[in-house]
Amino acid sequence: MRIIVYGSLRRKQGNSHWMTNAQWLGDHQIEGFELYNLGLYPGVVPGAGTVYCEVYRVDASTMGELDALRTKGGEYKRHLVQTPYGSAWLYIYQRSVAGLQQIASGDWLKRDEDV
Repeated sequence: MRIIVYGSLRRKQGNSHWMTNAQWLGDHQIEGFELYNLGLYPGVVPGAGTVYCEVYRVDASTMGELDALRTKGGEYKRHLVQTPYGSAWLYIYQRSVAGLQQIASGDWLKRDEDV
């Protein structure tokens, strides 16, 4: 199975160690979503923007670990989207983004440039 990561799970980011056993397939941009800064990590919600991300192939064990990390407490929900590498799971943020900073560039790695 494949997964799209757009924030702290990306290469050289704070939670990238969760992707140690994943196979990087390539970079990608997903349209129809907006990226918000939640503090230590971001959240993606449906919207009019473009989000920069990475696509990985993961095994069932890694997917289970990521589900436990991301869906605990209902913060995120998985949504299947199409990529050049085939369909992939994207974690959509489930809480309100009212009052949160939108990352206008759509790129978590450039979040400080948007301030």
